[in-house]
Amino acid sequence: MSAVSPALVVNTAAYTKVDRAESEPEAAFRSNASGPGILAAACAKAGIPLLHISTDYVFDGTKHGAYVESDMIAPLGVYGRSKAEGEANIRKALDRHVIMRTSWVYGVYGANFLKTVLRLAHESDELRIVTDQCGCPTGTADLAEAILAIAPRLAKGEAPWGTYHFAGQGVTTWHGFATEVVDRQALHTGRRPVVIPITTAEYPTPARRPANSELDSSRFAAAFGIRAQDWRARVRQVTAALLTQVQA
Repeated sequence: MSAVSPALVVNTAAYTKVDRAESEPEAAFRSNASGPGILAAACAKAGIPLLHISTDYVFDGTKHGAYVESDMIAPLGVYGRSKAEGEANIRKALDRHVIMRTSWVYGVYGANFLKTVLRLAHESDELRIVTDQCGCPTGTADLAEAILAIAPRLAKGEAPWGTYHFAGQGVTTWHGFATEVVDRQALHTGRRPVVIPITTAEYPTPARRPANSELDSSRFAAAFGIRAQDWRARVRQVTAALLTQVQA
């Protein structure tokens, strides 16, 4: 930071292996809790604002309806607790911050649910996908565009500081998400595996996940005038881009 003298710091780094975090809590808390706290303290010392990406997993998923920023947090696992502590550490160290909670992130790059579904749709005739967890799929392109759009205001110190939710418009289940991906890839490949709905109990994992991860993004839209795309529209774009790469 002293070498480049930034006008704004954007922290997208995180330990995101939700299940592995249950057996690697020290690594998760080092990246997700201690790291953001150290970064926020450095920003405070240098007089630089910080934009930090957080997660829907700070909530326990028991609420009926979309979560707003003022709802009480109650993370279910190590990953969620580490991210919640990271948020708290930022708030303690630095007034000029924006924390963006997002959910169900996918995109062209990196490992994510959409790319996993595309691979399974190519390899299998049957996909078994959880149907009793709901959320708002969020494209990495939407996140990147939002960050770039609000960065000038943050850098100038003009932003309304605090915690915001930013997620794709619309809500679905993992099964609904997978079905949309399979339908889209079928238009390109002709393959249409069956997507079978299953319960969370039928797909046990080391980490408990919120049954409801729906985030209300209206506060971010009111403050910055920006909303993510409808999740189906962005899924169509990402799926087409990935399949075009494969065909090329």
